[in-house]
Amino acid sequence: MSTLIFKINKLKKENISGVINNRVKEFINFKRTNNNLFLELSFCVLTANYNAAKAIEIQKKIGLGFISLSLNQLSSKLKELGYRYPNLRAEYIVYNRQFLYKLKAILEAFRDKNDLRDFFAENIKGLSYKESSHFLRNIGYAKYAIIDFHIIDLLIKEGYLKEKPKTLDRLTYLEIERILEGIAKEVNLSLSELDLYLWYLETGTVLK
Repeated sequence: MSTLIFKINKLKKENISGVINNRVKEFINFKRTNNNLFLELSFCVLTANYNAAKAIEIQKKIGLGFISLSLNQLSSKLKELGYRYPNLRAEYIVYNRQFLYKLKAILEAFRDKNDLRDFFAENIKGLSYKESSHFLRNIGYAKYAIIDFHIIDLLIKEGYLKEKPKTLDRLTYLEIERILEGIAKEVNLSLSELDLYLWYLETGTVLK
């Protein structure tokens, strides 16, 4: 048994498992209206190369403004709230509004998990494979791994990867996801649950 498997199994017996289970229930119970989906999509655009906890606070304060504010208003609001990339991410969010009333239909149109994620990674500005996986996980899809360099560092430290990849292109992302699928199977967790345990191991927090 690897040390990582041991650590996860140990956490599953501790109080933090209840916190994680509740967070997973929130994902599963997410109400997939077009407005709710767009607000969560916009949150995931904000999280790229940014602090997730701060992005959560900004999401709460802007709310429906992601849908209604003009480009200048949204950029100014993000800047006022201390966001690092106010102009660029405001542009992304306003651009993405063309998909606002199509999101539910898009989710229902795909049966293959990779085809669904490919659509978001290729068509939604500001979403890479990581952020597309993040979005889909947050709205109740359990079969996606959220892979960033924190997770990669953990996998290297635990002996699952030899070195840090230079880029996280599609092929590399899927290769690492398969490693995480193997770990998830060993500890009897979904990828969605595993991500929360790994994030807790790395940061001591459970976010979304």
